[in-house]
Amino acid sequence: MSDNSADYGVQPLGDHEYLLRVPGDAREAEFRFRASPNVLKDLGVDSAAEQFVVRETAAFLLEHQPVMDLPPMIDLEDVAAAYDGYLNELRERLASS
Repeated sequence: MSDNSADYGVQPLGDHEYLLRVPGDAREAEFRFRASPNVLKDLGVDSAAEQFVVRETAAFLLEHQPVMDLPPMIDLEDVAAAYDGYLNELRERLASS
């Protein structure tokens, strides 16, 4: 797991959706994530790992762009389409957890 990803608050909302809070200097930033079943299948994980995948996806995104550039709703399918190395990186993070 990424060093700072443990600081992210992940709250399940149901139906594969999560609210993620990222602490910041002035205030927390909040984002909704959708853990697409197709991406979970591509990663080789079941729904029990969804929360970990969301947390690590947030860490991955924040390694590539500033928090203010993240959209308020993030679908894992969109992340997989936008970043060629995303699925492989997440597989490595899952293997090392």
